[in-house]
Amino acid sequence: MSSTEIDFYELLEVSRDADDGTIKSAYRKLAMKWHPDRNPGDPDAEARFKAVGAAYDCLKDPQKRAAYDRFGHAAFEQGMGGGQSQQGDFGDIGDIFETIFGSAFGGGGGRPQPRRGADLRYDMQIGLEEAFHGQQTQIEIEVSTGCEPCGGSGAEPGTGTRGCNMCNGYGKVRAKQGFFVVERPCPTCNGRGEVIEKPCSACRGEGRVDQAQTLDVEIPPGVDTGTRIRLSGKGEAGPNGAPSGDLYIFIHIKEHPVFEREGTTLLTRVPISFSKAALGGSVEIPDLGGDSNVIDIPAGIQSGKQLRVRGGGMPVLQGRGRGDLVVEIAVETPTKLSKAQREILEQFRETETGDECPESRGFFEKLKDVFSV
Repeated sequence: MSSTEIDFYELLEVSRDADDGTIKSAYRKLAMKWHPDRNPGDPDAEARFKAVGAAYDCLKDPQKRAAYDRFGHAAFEQGMGGGQSQQGDFGDIGDIFETIFGSAFGGGGGRPQPRRGADLRYDMQIGLEEAFHGQQTQIEIEVSTGCEPCGGSGAEPGTGTRGCNMCNGYGKVRAKQGFFVVERPCPTCNGRGEVIEKPCSACRGEGRVDQAQTLDVEIPPGVDTGTRIRLSGKGEAGPNGAPSGDLYIFIHIKEHPVFEREGTTLLTRVPISFSKAALGGSVEIPDLGGDSNVIDIPAGIQSGKQLRVRGGGMPVLQGRGRGDLVVEIAVETPTKLSKAQREILEQFRETETGDECPESRGFFEKLKDVFSV
């Protein structure tokens, strides 16, 4: 892709009246996107990278930009506008490379720091009671840890290291890429600047080995599905003595046979007989804390009515107090009646006037009004 095939402003995806800051920001974004190191083996990406560099080199210069706005690409042909720079803006490119590679461009900075070990994830499933009370538990994982025989150095005990001949102990090597010179970690010593003379037989020079570990985990009261517990430094060990990553434990709460959970609120559905619904009464619901909640049922309660018990729910995670317990009433119609019960209900039905069930009466009155039945 040649920079002469498309307008410089279109290349940088900015308007023709864009200010210098907007142009610079657009260039940095596109240079990072199309950099060859991010698109290995993609000649089109390399061409785009060079094209946006040429476009920015022109538009960042007030005189070149003015000439381009007036004459277009012809301004730089046959000596009209001074031509394009082959060096680019190394200060801006240096900022981009620092963002991409984590080190300064072009000879700045020191030897790359040892790479920290990876963070690990462990999924733990617990019951609602355990989430209510919290608990101390243990988990077993297999994870890479620092090699004890070599102390994480990767060198056989009693031996040492020598300076890397490839990078002369600097840890980086330079390579020309297009019209840029970039620095990369040395492939021989992996950026360490030194080479192990005799690799440790226990870890093969890695400085870490895989082994099973038993870890203590404290689960605080009130955890919920998605709660994340961090164990600092219990992740994968870094290579050659670098710091370890962290272990993150993700909590998953098992389904409970009685309660459903919404945050700190516990919900349950309680079926009651129609006689208790009509006459009133009470029901006893134990909570997860071991307390007994006696809930008064008002006379005439209907199915779907919710009764709330303040403080009967889950503990607030890393806080004080508890949520509520919400009891949804379900009036159950009897499916088996004795002869005596049936006779009593028949007598009751004969005495019904409609005032006993105002919702039912109101519904059928609406039917009469709408359909004239």
